[in-house]
Amino acid sequence: MHELGLLRAVVRAVDGAAAKAGAQTVERVGLRVGSLSGAVPEVLSGAWPLAIAGTRLAGADLVIEETVAAIWCDACHSEQPVDQFYALRCPACGAPCGNLVRGREFEVAYADIPERAG
Repeated sequence: MHELGLLRAVVRAVDGAAAKAGAQTVERVGLRVGSLSGAVPEVLSGAWPLAIAGTRLAGADLVIEETVAAIWCDACHSEQPVDQFYALRCPACGAPCGNLVRGREFEVAYADIPERAG
């Protein structure tokens, strides 16, 4: 389950940002996860409590925004969605195409870190 390792890296990054802001807690973390990233959103959600246990993120909600993979087709002059079986051809017109424009993302979209009181 590499998702737990990915989440531990997210927790380290967000924990560092919270510490720098002087916050003791984090309320919510948003992740942007592409359909070709190799990370499974359901597994990420299930592993979240393990990843945040004993950290300032304990109790924080995880919000996952799934991004559908897409290519840019020069023949169609448009973006076309693709799935994990994408065979380097535009699914609309069949033209050869290897220009993936999104779908491999795995990034922190936001972290809700409370402001320091006073």
